[in-house]
Amino acid sequence: MTYVFILITYAVLMIGYGVLASRGVKESRDFFVAGRGLGAGLLVSTLLAANIGAGSTVGAAGFAYEDGLSAIWWVGSAGIGSIILAFTVGPKIWRVAHKHNLYTVGDYLEFRYNRSVRGLVGVLLWFGSLAILAGQFIAVSWILNVVAGIDKAVGCLIGAVVATAYFALGGLQGTVRVNVFQLFVKILGFGLVLAYLLSNMMTTPATDKAHLSIGGDGLPDSYFSPTGIGPAGVLRLLTILVPSFVISPGLLQKVFGAKDERAVKIGVGINAAGLLAFAVVPVLMGMIARDQFPALLPANRELALPLLLTKSLPVWLGGLLLGAIFSAEVSTADAVLFMLSTSLSKDLYQAFIRPRASDEQLMQVAREASVVCGMLAALLGIMLPDVLSALAIFYTLITAALLLPLAAGLYSERVTARGAMATMIVSVAVTFALWALTPDHQGPWGLPPIIFGIAAGAAVMIADCGLRVADSKVAQNP
Repeated sequence: MTYVFILITYAVLMIGYGVLASRGVKESRDFFVAGRGLGAGLLVSTLLAANIGAGSTVGAAGFAYEDGLSAIWWVGSAGIGSIILAFTVGPKIWRVAHKHNLYTVGDYLEFRYNRSVRGLVGVLLWFGSLAILAGQFIAVSWILNVVAGIDKAVGCLIGAVVATAYFALGGLQGTVRVNVFQLFVKILGFGLVLAYLLSNMMTTPATDKAHLSIGGDGLPDSYFSPTGIGPAGVLRLLTILVPSFVISPGLLQKVFGAKDERAVKIGVGINAAGLLAFAVVPVLMGMIARDQFPALLPANRELALPLLLTKSLPVWLGGLLLGAIFSAEVSTADAVLFMLSTSLSKDLYQAFIRPRASDEQLMQVAREASVVCGMLAALLGIMLPDVLSALAIFYTLITAALLLPLAAGLYSERVTARGAMATMIVSVAVTFALWALTPDHQGPWGLPPIIFGIAAGAAVMIADCGLRVADSKVAQNP
């Protein structure tokens, strides 16, 4: 019951703080881009809070439990993508958004191409984002199951209620303030717990079987290698995750809220450094859990971190880790709700249903959309098996759909709306066809399907650019 009380306390604090922060939300500009007033510090907090979520904690620890040190590529890839975002796409797209008063990635796509491109991306992201949101609620359910015996379905619903409650009130303006608190809890919780576990490893006699002696019987050498999952496995993570953290609408729309270009570079850059530093933390915890609880099956490997929390730590430290994990899952959930609600309200409702919607109507639709999406994601979380499978759907979809149209459109004026639409359709179709039709979701030669999807999309985009050049020559020389 102690852990249940701690969990309730954290949930009440987050919702209460969200209610207070929501008082500053007066118009849609506050809800969608925090009044474009985020300095580097607040930008770091909200980005790290969003990026250290279910996949980076419960998922990465479960990955490490099964595959060892090579799990560092999960969070490490996010760090690499964030470096690219900080010094290339981030500042450039911020300048466009600031100059033309854009709120969402959909706003940018309509500005750069047309409304049809905006609508297609909005629909694709809606389905993909529900999957990543479901992943956060699955992680919450694992925690609640271990500490309180709560059923997975009920746990998913509880996670949805907490995240939706404070986000729906304050949007980005309120969320970034809650994220500061969440990030503090994460740093303190994961830092102290890892120090405690590593200290026990060094001070406990080797004969004490309750603690880890890395290199135990039955584990192959590859378990302790950063490339233990093989070149194809590392490549799969890099191709799915690195681009996702460059062009993810949820992250780019937070960048839109920065007060200046300098805040973008510093804020996103420090976020990247934080992710690279954090990459090893859940991995070491998962490997320690492998030694202490060797009987977990692959199907429930994501219980590794919750079991450490309840069985390997004193209550005060377990409670701190509980708060850190809960903050991680809920903070990423609010980032996805931000992406979903702003996309539905701006990119679909205002763009296609009510172009003259007032500020109040826009915020009302965004709030209602966040509640509906939260509940739908909770239902999806009940059906999906684990965190990483849910996240893989999202990262694959946004990379296939957005990488080429957004990046190429940002740096080249030759890409047309027709080319962008065709590129998205072909990239997504090829990627998921190979994913569905090949063993273990691998493409030819063991390469990730996303590589073939992006290559096919690039071929379509290049062909369209060639047709545009040919058309312009014909027009000039009839």
